[in-house]
Amino acid sequence: MTGTVRLHRVFTAPPERIYRAFLDAAALAKWLPPDGFTCTVHELDARVGGKYRMAFTNFSSGGSHAFGGTYLELVANERIVHDDRFDDPNLPGTMVTTITLRAVSCGTDVQIVQEGIPEVIPAEQCYLGWQESLTLLERLVEPTIPG
Repeated sequence: MTGTVRLHRVFTAPPERIYRAFLDAAALAKWLPPDGFTCTVHELDARVGGKYRMAFTNFSSGGSHAFGGTYLELVANERIVHDDRFDDPNLPGTMVTTITLRAVSCGTDVQIVQEGIPEVIPAEQCYLGWQESLTLLERLVEPTIPG
């Protein structure tokens, strides 16, 4: 059996900034890894059918896990769908992540659904990791106040 996490967040940043942060390798490396991890993006071809590969490394232990996937759907500033597969055979299967962005009066409504999480990974750990990552994303995309 596999797990699913569903996240909802509203950002004051416009959809264009959030969309770009999901598809820019340098931005992803800054905000995507969960607390205590670093990220190396090895490949990112942000087009339908394009591939990406990256690795998260635990800063304390040095242990890492690599994963990658394919972009299945890209609708500028509205929707990103990609699959994910871990290199580790102990983390089998394919996950599918759907990110939906919708402009709202105060910024952007963001919905994330990650399905097919391997059984050995507790869904609550994925949820916690996403919460930490989205906090970093918020810092990256929020408009800065001049002056």
